[in-house]
Amino acid sequence: MSDMVFSHVSVLLYECIEALNIRDGYTYVDCTAGGGGHSLEIAKRMGPNSRLICFDRDKNAIAAATERLHDYLDRVTFVNENFSSIGEVLDSMGVDNLGGVLADLGCSSHQFDVPERGFSYMHDAPLDMRMDTDAPLTAFKVVNEYTEADLKRLIFEYGEERFAPRIASFIAKARKEAPIETTHQLSDIIRAAIPAAARENGPHPAKRTFQAIRIEVNAELDAIKPLINAASARLVPGGRIAIISFHSLEDRLVKLGFRDQMGGCTCPKDFPVCICGNKPKLRDLSKKPILPSDGELEANPRARSAKLRIAEKI
Repeated sequence: MSDMVFSHVSVLLYECIEALNIRDGYTYVDCTAGGGGHSLEIAKRMGPNSRLICFDRDKNAIAAATERLHDYLDRVTFVNENFSSIGEVLDSMGVDNLGGVLADLGCSSHQFDVPERGFSYMHDAPLDMRMDTDAPLTAFKVVNEYTEADLKRLIFEYGEERFAPRIASFIAKARKEAPIETTHQLSDIIRAAIPAAARENGPHPAKRTFQAIRIEVNAELDAIKPLINAASARLVPGGRIAIISFHSLEDRLVKLGFRDQMGGCTCPKDFPVCICGNKPKLRDLSKKPILPSDGELEANPRARSAKLRIAEKI
């Protein structure tokens, strides 16, 4: 598959579109344009007085989404940046009618399926894993230059991998002989580090460690709170924010980020009157996360861990 052939199956597509409650006259943001699947459905439902802003760090994603939305380009703006900058970008564009924000926090199918991107342990490729191919930090640098203690911490925290100490130790020992350069080299080291009994059941032995390294390379968790804070400050009353997460770390941050914006006064309980002036900005529209249907899982097994949470501006 060439690097310019961008395929991505949009997860929870119609649930997301319904969640945004699209109305004419407002601006909508797709924080993770990917191949343009969610963006296209938003554009189809927008009226003539609406606009859509699509963020993505991946230049290939921007190119693919531009092609896919060719019928709507008069109302669509593409931004080749991390969505953590959404507040600054919207302010610079003078957006004062933000009606909805969507973020699909998962990697695109394209990024996993194109071997040379180095995201997957299923293909042998250079250790890269960058969503933004111009970014300085690569998986190679993380694997070969981080201290053993830092590797152990990130594999445990971001991968929720109980064998993190052994994996970090095996990586540190292997790289003393020669740099670890490819995904299969790393995958083999991880497999050797995990006891045979633990490898018999469950996911691929490298899955959690690769997830951890990918999160570190792309600083994926760092963008969630700024996104929620910026969106909740700028949405019009009744505007919606919908976020799809794919693992417990992301889902926890989304849940906590929403909760922060749903809380009111933060003064100590023994204060006789409120002096902070904080009032709730969002209300929860999904007491429990929305999960993919059986039909969607049958068509797209990669959607299995997806969770959608929705909040509305008060």
